[in-house]
Amino acid sequence: MIRAKILTAVLLLVSWSSGCLAIGFEPPLLANRVAAGELEPMQGRLPLEPLISAHDDKDARYGGTMRLLFGKSKDIRQMVVYGYSRLVGYDLNLELKADILKDFTVEEGRIFTFHLREGHRWSDGQPFTSEAFRYYWEDMANNEGLSPFGPPQAMLVEEKPPRVDIIDELTVRYTWHKPNPVFLTKLAEPRPMFIYAPGHYLRQYHENYNDPDVLAAKVKESGRRNWVSLHHFSNRQYKLDNPELPSLQPWYNTTRKPAERFIFVRNPWFHRVDKHGRQLPYIDRVAINIVDKSLIAAKTGSGESDLQGRYLNLTDYTFLKESETRQKYQVYLWGKGTGAQAAIFPNLNSEDPVWRELVRDVRFRRALSLGINRHEINQVIYFGLANESNNTVLPGSPLYRPAYQSAWADYDPDQANALLDELGLDKRDKYDIRQMKDGRSMEVILHTAGESTEETDILELIRDSWHNLGIKLLVNPSQREVFRQRIFSGHAMISMFSGIDNGLPSAAMSPEEFAPVNQSQLQWSQWGQFHETNGEKGQEVDLPEAQRLMELYQKWQDSAEIGDKQRIWGEILSIHSEQVYTLGIINRVPQPVVVSDRLKGVPVEGTYSWSPTSFFGLYHPDTFWINE
Repeated sequence: MIRAKILTAVLLLVSWSSGCLAIGFEPPLLANRVAAGELEPMQGRLPLEPLISAHDDKDARYGGTMRLLFGKSKDIRQMVVYGYSRLVGYDLNLELKADILKDFTVEEGRIFTFHLREGHRWSDGQPFTSEAFRYYWEDMANNEGLSPFGPPQAMLVEEKPPRVDIIDELTVRYTWHKPNPVFLTKLAEPRPMFIYAPGHYLRQYHENYNDPDVLAAKVKESGRRNWVSLHHFSNRQYKLDNPELPSLQPWYNTTRKPAERFIFVRNPWFHRVDKHGRQLPYIDRVAINIVDKSLIAAKTGSGESDLQGRYLNLTDYTFLKESETRQKYQVYLWGKGTGAQAAIFPNLNSEDPVWRELVRDVRFRRALSLGINRHEINQVIYFGLANESNNTVLPGSPLYRPAYQSAWADYDPDQANALLDELGLDKRDKYDIRQMKDGRSMEVILHTAGESTEETDILELIRDSWHNLGIKLLVNPSQREVFRQRIFSGHAMISMFSGIDNGLPSAAMSPEEFAPVNQSQLQWSQWGQFHETNGEKGQEVDLPEAQRLMELYQKWQDSAEIGDKQRIWGEILSIHSEQVYTLGIINRVPQPVVVSDRLKGVPVEGTYSWSPTSFFGLYHPDTFWINE
């Protein structure tokens, strides 16, 4: 009772300062449950100090159902991306702020102290306390069955885990022996690193908390292989396919798979309020219909979605605009946040020794880049609306420099031909195709995941311009898994995929996308695998400039000073643009975002990207509202 009075006073103060006394107004969806005594009043459901959103729309109202269209049932995980409830998350200036956490402190870049919100609860009404962090660390991350390889890589510094101190019910501290600069950013990602778990729910599936016979019976009833499989299946906080799993997101799933329609319902214990003291989210339900992805543009155009960006492309824009007035929606054009809409990745780890020697020579990579007519591609495919650029950071990033975008990116066939001749590729066959060192005609087989007609159109134009250089381009599409395996194994000569995920980094964000540290990096997958496995698999980096990138990446990790990090980033980006490890073609391609007239609060302009904006997540859909 005392707690409720304190909270009421806090919210009244907030409401009074904003000129709107909205305290006590229950979301209608919950009012009957509150009146029946099934649910506490709003004052009792909120943390003692809720997060006060910057949102300030006096006209916003509770209620309604927001409709979304997804192409696969597993796409429901986008509700974690869109919901963007994180321990710490980015604000509109891309600075990290406490969200689920009340606050946090960082000392020496290696000591992180988290303070939780008193009275915060899971979606099932159970307290969210430091116990959730203890359960994850002791019973999951350090359990050999659940985590045979130990804690996640982002929680290791020089392969050493932190000391985790559960100081009290609301305080957790992580201490490493050296700085861990990626710890907070991993918590803010679209697919966040979950370092907490609802142990009060998951204990029923854990060997440490159950009689073996009782647990075996649960496993048998579930049809899972063992208790580990059952625990994993029950705790998919990102996939959201277990309706019983408590959540901290604004909406939680109520529908089991398989299904063609999923209903997400407002979380009665969500921790955010608006400036007028109203608990968020405003919208009661999110209804997700699963349809063939090839039909999503047509169904969006017929008014079946309230908020749609996924599976829409610029090629859909004209069609969507034609139905705008009739179907009562607006088509916004957001900018994409990837470093390149499409990029070409020469495989520096190719198993073909002749090709590998050639593609590792920077003159060859520069020639390939100079032989791409980006302006033509922009005009023909993107109506001149995109930005002709390398695969690099975007103008919106504080790290951006024009030279990163333009280095070796102008269409200059004369210079490209001169570089190729300089490499000794001056002999041609009867079809006017250059011959490589071993006498083979230069037929470059480019691999794609075969998922985009847009890629096909781009490659048609590149095929023509490269043919003028004496290079014959052949395209080999395949399924994504096959595509990746061909690259990882060294079979692929060259490939095409989207560019860097985060085109808007700050100095505090990791430069890992620009250094050979991950197998998924298509230009040097085996170098990345070598780093990921501590030398057990893959190949050691053996190009001087790439070795320098590794040194700089390590220096960035070891540094706690933002000025040092900024200088390191600058050198990394300069090396990357001059060495042309990837051939970016175009970026900032407009992304159609369709917003129904009944949905309010969606910004007209925004950045649509996986990282760091989490598509719609950065703009907080919990503050969107339905005007019926």
